[in-house]
Amino acid sequence: MSRRTDQRRAAAFALYQHDVTSRELDDLFERDASEFTRALAYASSDYAADLDGVIERHAKGWTIDRIAPLEKAIMRIALLEMIHPDAVPGDTPIPAEGAIDEAVEIAKEFCGADAPGFVNGILAAALREQRAAAKPAVDAG
Repeated sequence: MSRRTDQRRAAAFALYQHDVTSRELDDLFERDASEFTRALAYASSDYAADLDGVIERHAKGWTIDRIAPLEKAIMRIALLEMIHPDAVPGDTPIPAEGAIDEAVEIAKEFCGADAPGFVNGILAAALREQRAAAKPAVDAG
């Protein structure tokens, strides 16, 4: 497993299985899982409360408990790379738009018909919020 896309997918599935079964992450990785896959899943699990807060803030009318576990895992992975790019060691961090695109593609492949739009909407709103917070305040006077 060499492509980062495949490694992100593997991390999302391990995180999903961890959430659904409460088994240890170590028991859920494929034998050949890369260090990147493992680090991404562990960091996403470590930051889950923070990431879930972002998801819930942008999931209008949805509580975090109502979101399908795989969709939640996919969004956690993308948000981790968007919000905490230094949490996972490795290559240059993926641009936020790339993290969103990969999350949407995984959702298209493995989730229900409405999932890609839902995932995209939440992640895009989180990116807008992140960029708005990063802009310097304009001096009105």
